[in-house]
Amino acid sequence: MAYKISDECVGCLACVDECPVSAISENEGKACIDPEVCIECGACAGVCPVEAPQPEV
Repeated sequence: MAYKISDECVGCLACVDECPVSAISENEGKACIDPEVCIECGACAGVCPVEAPQPEV
């Protein structure tokens, strides 16, 4: 399953540059992951200060 950004996102966008496949973009001041592009590597979760990226269940 792809990762999804929770409501905990504070809009720091640290995850955008960390994503190796450019699956994350900014939308209305928060990060947004394209599930069709996400490779489930977890790189975004590793840099997020509030643990907003979570594996989709």
